[in-house]
Amino acid sequence: MAIVIDASVTMAWCFEDEATSGAEAVLDRLADEGVIVPVLWRLEVANVLLVAERRRRISEAQASRFVDVLSRLPVDVDPTPPDVAAVLDLARRHALSSYDSAYLALAERLGLPLATIDVRLATAARAAGVPVLAAG
Repeated sequence: MAIVIDASVTMAWCFEDEATSGAEAVLDRLADEGVIVPVLWRLEVANVLLVAERRRRISEAQASRFVDVLSRLPVDVDPTPPDVAAVLDLARRHALSSYDSAYLALAERLGLPLATIDVRLATAARAAGVPVLAAG
């Protein structure tokens, strides 16, 4: 069964100080299960890398290597455009950003678990009945 992953889990693979055993466990499961993400995932990852470069947390070369590693993982981008009404509803109901609610909406629509280390998103997913992996 595939897993929906958010940017928080993804970036925990990049930054040692954000690594968690749960995020590592998700990475270990990728080869067998694969993951699916909303289209905004790539943009979120790129933005986090840019901010990290600007803050001199990583170099441009390190960011490029991480992008290369991600490109070799079995990550499928969901081709279905987000249902804006569903995203808004989830965001309002659970006090989430529209970006975070897009991950939750995808997991809900596909009936898949959501991997996140974002506490607010994990709490919302559980409240919505979506299984959560890698929280905290």
